Amino acid sequence: MSSLAHKRILLGVSGGIAAYKSADLVRRLQDRGATVRVVMTAGAQEFVKPLTFQALSGNPVHTDLLDPAAEAAMGHIELAKWADAILIAPASASVMARLAAGMADDLLSTLCLASEAPLVLAPAMNQAMWLHPATQANTQTLLSRNVTLLGPDAGSQACGDVGPGRMLEPLDIVEGLIDAIAPEQMLEGKKVTITAGPTREALDPVRYLSNHSSGKMGFAIAAAAARAGAEVTLIAGPVRLATPAGVHRVDVVSTDEMLAAAEQAADDCDLFIAAAAVVDFRPKVVADQKIKKEDGNDSDVLSLVKNPDIVATIAGRTSKRPFVVGFAAETEKVAEHAKGKLARKNLDMIVANDVSDPEGGFNSDRNQVVVIDRDGEQPLPAALKTELATQLVALIAARAFPDT
Repeated sequence: MSSLAHKRILLGVSGGIAAYKSADLVRRLQDRGATVRVVMTAGAQEFVKPLTFQALSGNPVHTDLLDPAAEAAMGHIELAKWADAILIAPASASVMARLAAGMADDLLSTLCLASEAPLVLAPAMNQAMWLHPATQANTQTLLSRNVTLLGPDAGSQACGDVGPGRMLEPLDIVEGLIDAIAPEQMLEGKKVTITAGPTREALDPVRYLSNHSSGKMGFAIAAAAARAGAEVTLIAGPVRLATPAGVHRVDVVSTDEMLAAAEQAADDCDLFIAAAAVVDFRPKVVADQKIKKEDGNDSDVLSLVKNPDIVATIAGRTSKRPFVVGFAAETEKVAEHAKGKLARKNLDMIVANDVSDPEGGFNSDRNQVVVIDRDGEQPLPAALKTELATQLVALIAARAFPDT
């Protein structure tokens, strides 16, 4: 069983009904060998009393930023230095917003700014709050700063709603914390190239052909590969996502630009993961000026030519060929079409998903995939793309480098 032996965990508890689960979480952390100190926000104290956490942890509970007794013993700076990791569970929408904004207006937010320890959040809130664009933007900001998010889970909520926003169960949080603060360096010494996002093909100086890819899955995989010890090059189409920590990013727009960057990177990489949604066709002729509508002409013909197949090009190499993983974004017969691509493009592995599913398609923060190679297929259940990326990297590393 994985251990947290001798790890000092600072558990932050914010306001929300899920705070009652945090009492059990203290015990679960201690069962794995951790020493736990608890910091509670004012909102958390409305749901669970500090005395509960003091009795469970065996340590005083910290609640106030300017507590004279605390400052005389272990002040907030010393508490920040004490922690090997800060875990906030539940992490409310308010806490996530304040952390994303860099605020330090209470003890918990101040500790997070003052500490160099890994920060792990277990979000818990109403499903509409989680799905709100502001919360999603805050989530992306935190992820770009190498903050780890565990969950949220989906299901029935205390308010009666059904959807994503439930805090993960304590045992799942403990396992996620172990992975976050001491991830297995399964890709140490390996060079990994990942493509992500869409490509764009110009019609004229104003318009272009593209698709709905957000790049979230590819960026999550890049972050997971970096955490696993890899030297990561991320070739990104036009997306609005922050570069993951420890990742070298190359920005491109067109398919030809992405291919050129991919071939250059593949000359010196061990693993190539093609998560980008490349535009299959481009206009045969690109207009120099904006194409105008003409009176009396209600239709027009656009001549297209095929774009180069980036992943097939890399997989078809006879020298300097890395282990190649493709992605198949399908709307029907997902596994069948993916197996065809695996064979036709000479891939080592392919990750397939149904992009017609609103809970796991383009722009969603969740996904559900099936991983296929020549030995069979393995489905991975629906999860946050950040969590799914960690699972995918572990699975790919095991297949690509079985002897390491």
